[in-house]
Amino acid sequence: MHRRTILSAAFALPFAATGLSLGLAGCGHVDREPITPTARPTATFSDIGYADWSDQEPDYRFYPGDEVEVTVPSAVELNKSVVVQPDGRVALPLIAPVMAADRTIGELEAAITQAYSSQLLRPQVQVSIKSTAPLKVFVGGEVGNPGAFDMAGDSDALRAIIQAGGFKTSAKRTSVVIIRRGPNGRAMLRTANLLSGMTSGRADLVPLRRFDVVYVPRSGVSEAGLFMQQYFRDLLPISFSYAINGFSGN
Repeated sequence: MHRRTILSAAFALPFAATGLSLGLAGCGHVDREPITPTARPTATFSDIGYADWSDQEPDYRFYPGDEVEVTVPSAVELNKSVVVQPDGRVALPLIAPVMAADRTIGELEAAITQAYSSQLLRPQVQVSIKSTAPLKVFVGGEVGNPGAFDMAGDSDALRAIIQAGGFKTSAKRTSVVIIRRGPNGRAMLRTANLLSGMTSGRADLVPLRRFDVVYVPRSGVSEAGLFMQQYFRDLLPISFSYAINGFSGN
């Protein structure tokens, strides 16, 4: 069979059932058995859910606005303090801009070393953090002014809620939800009782990390976990990883 004939047959297949039904309407006798449409297979996907909560402190990853100290002992004239730009890269002498966002100190040292290997003989690059950009977190639910907030220095869930306008009278302060990206990239979820800290000074404040989500459920609502899975699942991967926005490379 020629290629054109094969293509014509392939394009004609989706319309076979329609043509058959029209033919039956105008003819009294049909030689073929009627075609019974077969059901298409359907795929079901299990609910992945949240990872187990871990307080393990991961290696710091650079973010736009961070100031980085780059030292090259074998070529001190290349030593420089640079700021991670909005596109996630740092500009250094002699080489093209290097991606720094979402990389650890060791990963950035390796990337800069590799870039300088085309210019220097066995370069050794050292990277350190000079200053960091504000900690950005997301606060939602029963608070006065939900949204994204830059937190100066170290912060915790209670401070983030205060910055977001404080609790509404309808807030369930004993079950504040915190969502965080885990070590393997999966989202982790836990709840914290912040009411005890406001009454007895023994609050489970939960120190926050960049891109944490703090959600205050409505008092009496028992489906807070289900709501978080449905509402934040598509939001979190975007917020958790700067590299997922398409920034990659050296």
